[in-house]
Amino acid sequence: MKKNFFLHSLPFRLLVGVAFGICIGLLLNIIDESAITTAVLNVVVTSKYILGQLISFSVPLIIIGFIAPSITRLGNNASRMLGVAVSIAYASSLGAALFSALSGYLLIPHLSFSSTASHLKALPDVVFELSIPQIMPVMSALVLAIMLGLASAWTKASLISSFLEEFQKIILAIVSRVIIPILPYFIGLTFCSLAYEGTITRQLPVFLQVIVIVLIGHFIWIALLYILAGIYSRENPLKVVKHYGPAYLTAIGTMSSAATLPVALQCAHRAKPLRKDMVDFGIPLFANIHLCGSVLTEVFFCMAISKILYGAVPAPGAMVLFCVLLGIFAIGAPGVPGGTVMASLGIITGILKFGDSATALMLTIFALQDSFGTACNVTGDGALTLILTGYARYHNIREQKLQ
Repeated sequence: MKKNFFLHSLPFRLLVGVAFGICIGLLLNIIDESAITTAVLNVVVTSKYILGQLISFSVPLIIIGFIAPSITRLGNNASRMLGVAVSIAYASSLGAALFSALSGYLLIPHLSFSSTASHLKALPDVVFELSIPQIMPVMSALVLAIMLGLASAWTKASLISSFLEEFQKIILAIVSRVIIPILPYFIGLTFCSLAYEGTITRQLPVFLQVIVIVLIGHFIWIALLYILAGIYSRENPLKVVKHYGPAYLTAIGTMSSAATLPVALQCAHRAKPLRKDMVDFGIPLFANIHLCGSVLTEVFFCMAISKILYGAVPAPGAMVLFCVLLGIFAIGAPGVPGGTVMASLGIITGILKFGDSATALMLTIFALQDSFGTACNVTGDGALTLILTGYARYHNIREQKLQ
């Protein structure tokens, strides 16, 4: 029975999708320049585009459906909990940035880098674009959910609160019956594209040293977050993090905290130490404002590129200012692939004085490991939710049950 359950579990299906996608992509790369390769790639690129559009469309609905009713259930404590959530998200991002900067000053001068990378193969264009635009941008959905939830709590609007509860049940059904089942296929198509382009076999070794260091940094920061959360909440953090395998794998495939949200919610709900109302409130919120892994990555890569192109890492004063502002930009950055680095291009060029070549190189190598930074973001959300759970218990905030 357990064996059969594992074969039908989400982690197993995600792993199969990753392995199958890589194998097909590498095979297509080998037999390039054939009609079969072109036909298969057309199917892969088009299918990936359509599934990505469907997942992207659902993200604002998930944010509204989970955050707004969760805030209304908090009642008079809504404003306080929101402030706590934003504060710990910023503290985590700023801490990750400063930790990365310190590591950069200690390690980068002793490493040798190559500034050239192999060219990637070009994927064909999408055969037909089935555009499914979001009803609103992700950040607009986040602001609307917060405003709607707070206003409903302040005015004790019972009708709107009941509507939001029913809306959450509808979104739960969409997540469990539509989004979760298509995720393994979307991830498989993504890895197939990466394998064919050559990202996995050619581009990755160029900055392998830096990427390995960054990945180690991710795990160190995740461990630190869970240790601190466990100490504060007086709960065993292993009982939370052990459930995050599917979310970590999904984040690697989607490269988007927002797109990983359905799986992250499932993982968090399985963790017994986490209060259910804190999960419904915190996980969707942190998916859009807590980007510690992306911030850690960007800081280290910026320092490495500065060493490569300009012969030295940035001055400590400039890096501290960059880290402080990057933490703020991370809160406002969209939880989509490359969202953090795109939102912070202004301070990269303004504070670090990066030119066009440095900026282009930054975007390239950031894209190489963006999936792992996203996985760090998503996994860290569980630790912050554990902190929220502890805060609610210490301040006698009653758990609000789903109606």
